[in-house]
Amino acid sequence: MTSPLPSPVPAVGVVCLRGDEVLLIRRGTPPRQGEWSLPGGRIEPGERLVDAALRELREETGVEAEITGLIDVVDGVFAEAGRHYVLIDYAARWVSGEPVAGDDATDARFVPLDQVEALVSWSETRRIIALAKVSHDLGRDQRSAT
Repeated sequence: MTSPLPSPVPAVGVVCLRGDEVLLIRRGTPPRQGEWSLPGGRIEPGERLVDAALRELREETGVEAEITGLIDVVDGVFAEAGRHYVLIDYAARWVSGEPVAGDDATDARFVPLDQVEALVSWSETRRIIALAKVSHDLGRDQRSAT
């Protein structure tokens, strides 16, 4: 069976946490144009995944962060846009900078985690943010226990 979609494109996403806030961008291009999402994008040839994640975060938001771990790998099949991405999502801890929309983002801001459900349309993005928060909270609990 022939698929109308092109071959999957590897891409990265970053769940950047600052306290009880997550960094979101409003997408300026398809797929999901105009929706709130995670900073991220395509991996450049020869680029390591973590380097791509930090570069995309910087390009889209101006924020610097430290990658704290891999969250999950998600298929982003957007038939209406004719795209299939393999999204490699990382958790990160904010280091510096205030968000300023850049590259293909039309807005960028830190959002309280309790507002994610109302802002983010795609269930997979909400799930990935929830997983990052659980991991972040576990790490915080372990650090405070020592």
